[in-house]
Parts: sequence; C-alpha cells; structure tokens
Amino acid sequence: MLRQSYLGDLTEAGCDEAGRGCLSGPVVAAAVILPAGYINPMLNDSKKLSVMKRELMRMEIERSALAWGIGLADNNEIDNINILNASILAMHRALSKLTVRPGHILVDGNRFKSFDNIPHTCFVRGDSLFLNIAAASILAKTHRDAIMMELHKKFPVYGWDRNKGYPTAIHIAALNCHGSSPWHRKSFRLKPRQETIGFGD
Repeated sequence: MLRQSYLGDLTEAGCDEAGRGCLSGPVVAAAVILPAGYINPMLNDSKKLSVMKRELMRMEIERSALAWGIGLADNNEIDNINILNASILAMHRALSKLTVRPGHILVDGNRFKSFDNIPHTCFVRGDSLFLNIAAASILAKTHRDAIMMELHKKFPVYGWDRNKGYPTAIHIAALNCHGSSPWHRKSFRLKPRQETIGFGD
C-alpha cells in the first residue's frame, strides 16, 4: 500500500514527470499536494493503471487535491539543456504553480535541484511508494498524452496517438521514411537496430 506522506506533519508536494524517454514532444511534470488523510484505493503509479482509470483519477485528483500544478519543457529546451535538466525545469515550473506552499517536496527519481529553498527528498520508484507522487505521475502522464494527441493531428504519420512519442517500430519507421518533425528532439539518437520499447511512462 502506498504511504500518505514521508515526514508526516509537513505539507508535502509529490512531484513526477512523463516523457523522458520519448523521441518527440515535451517532458511534462506535475506537482500535487493531497489533503491530510487522503485515501483512494484506485490511486497508484500511472504505469499500473489503464487509460480509462488514469483519466478518472486525473479528474479525481484535480478535484480533491489541496493544490496541483503542471509544468513542461519543450523539445528545444530539452536539446539545449539535456533531458535531465529539462525534467527538473519542468518540475520547478509545476511547483511554481501550486497555490499552497509545501513544507517538503517528494521527488520521483534520484536527481533534483533545490526549489525555492524548500527541503526535498528523492525516491527511486517513488510513484510506487507515495500517494502524492503517484498522483503527480497520473497528472503528468495524462496531460502529456493530451498534448501528444493534439500534435498527432498535425503530424499523423508518426503514430503519436498510440505511441505518444516513444520509439516504437511505427515511429522509427516513420522517422526513416519522412524525417523528423519540428517537435522531435534533435539531440536524441536512435541506437543501431533499436528494438521497439513500451510507451507507458
């Protein structure tokens, strides 16, 4: 069972991102502060939920959270400052949109840069440990998926409605045939004979 908090008494914001391993589109981050004692048996790491359950939980989280924010860094920023720094930048932008100042930040992963002098703690696979990080993972994933669905309308050859920018066989084949779009990350390179990978972030 996921824990409600790490430090207990402090107001904690969970923070996570989606889209680090993609070839195209932005990296999107979310920050979420849940009410004290919040429990929802459906709340889990976004990768463990179906598309329908993620969307249901997105609406529930946005309705029930004390505060939540979304931030992103686009493909040009990713190329300029690298994906790690862009992911942290997107998290900072999400945190800056919170209407409640947290006393502590929980971050999914092992790298982060201090935000607004608020103490933080990183946890690898934190989205499977803490409810607020799991909530952030759901918001980051659903908001990014919505962006990629809109971009798919402009660039349908890459199959972004299905792969959301991840390097699937269809996406790689379209790149080889049509070249890159303005939304592709130019600093990302496919490995020789790259295999199809999953695209649940």
